[in-house]
Amino acid sequence: MNLRPKRQEEPDVNLTPLIDVVFLMLIFFMVSTTFQKESIVKVDLPKASAEEEAPKEEVVEVTVNAAGEYFINRARVLNRDPKTLKAAIIKHAGSNNERPFIIRADAMAPHQAVVTVMDVAGQLGFSRLSIPTERQQDK
Repeated sequence: MNLRPKRQEEPDVNLTPLIDVVFLMLIFFMVSTTFQKESIVKVDLPKASAEEEAPKEEVVEVTVNAAGEYFINRARVLNRDPKTLKAAIIKHAGSNNERPFIIRADAMAPHQAVVTVMDVAGQLGFSRLSIPTERQQDK
């Protein structure tokens, strides 16, 4: 009769599968992480140069004044309805939606009026949208 307890060996922990899982998770997170956010609305800021000015490309310029009224290439739009604005843009731009689309908005213009112009431009397929600004004077 053996009264001494049997010596049990310590369990062997294999770390290889654990390391494999950690590396797979690391690769997954590296691939799925967004490093740079792209903006949907692209704004082209004016650039100055000493070179000769290239011939200007025809643009569609929509101006929004402080009262929220629309002007397309300096021609006033009859009312503030988005359908009227859309028809007026089609009249001035035709089917060419590759032209640059400029929104000149007064600093006190209603935000909704500017968003409406951007929405109509997006519906018509304009992708070269810019909103010019003026540099703030240092006081």
